[in-house]
Amino acid sequence: MLNERINIERKKVAIVGTGLIGGSLALRLHERKISSRLIGVDASEEHLRQALEMELVDEVMPLTDAIAAAEVIVLAIPVDRLVGLLPSILDQVDQQIVLDLGSTKSQLTDIIKDHPKRGRYVATHPMWGTEYSGPRAAVRGAYEDKAVIICNAWESDGDALEWVRSMYKKIGMHLLEMEARAHDLHAAYVSHISHITSFALANTVLQKEKEQNAIFEMASAGFESTVRLAKSSPAMWVPIFLQNKENVLDVLTEHIAQLTRFKQSIENGDGKALEDLIGEANKIKRIIK
Repeated sequence: MLNERINIERKKVAIVGTGLIGGSLALRLHERKISSRLIGVDASEEHLRQALEMELVDEVMPLTDAIAAAEVIVLAIPVDRLVGLLPSILDQVDQQIVLDLGSTKSQLTDIIKDHPKRGRYVATHPMWGTEYSGPRAAVRGAYEDKAVIICNAWESDGDALEWVRSMYKKIGMHLLEMEARAHDLHAAYVSHISHITSFALANTVLQKEKEQNAIFEMASAGFESTVRLAKSSPAMWVPIFLQNKENVLDVLTEHIAQLTRFKQSIENGDGKALEDLIGEANKIKRIIK
């Protein structure tokens, strides 16, 4: 992917939200020579200071000034704030391209579907992240060899869509296109439930194991990899769970049913049932190597 020659016009880019997701994208835009100038916007003065110090952005501005100065506006903020902010940003744009990096899409695309500047907006979800947050968590080489979902592409103007597609290809991502509701359903199954499970497992261990040293000393690599998502920011994940409530509840109900099957098999001393449950789970190897 990175060896593919992709022609893309360099543009002035405003990154609204200079934390992990926005900051990591800023690094990639600079590395791949996609941005001619990077403008940082953030509600946190400390984040802006760190973003400048780390050279994630070239300058910082208030949002209104950044919209006027930029050719591309990237929204990398929690999804509840996106719903409130996107319509007002579209009110202010002319030919600028607006894209978001949020993990839910239905509510966002619904709220602006009749906006006269709807075509300037491209709904995207890069499938990358870590459990950390803030500008200091930004990662060089992020997004490479990961998927990005573009939702309701037919509602975006052709030039905006083409630039966004080219940008994601040039930073090393492969593209998928999906209707917003289908995206939210699949995201609940493969992403959102993983975080709920991790949060719940962390709470279980913290509730039952009162010796912190025992957790630290005995935690295996398997436990660490399963529970690492529990370090993720509630400011990001609470809005995601609530915006995608219907799909999250659907997958959570099935997950609880699966846990109940394991519990009942162990209670009954039923080794065959346990073997069947684990064997069924092993089929995931066909999909994830």
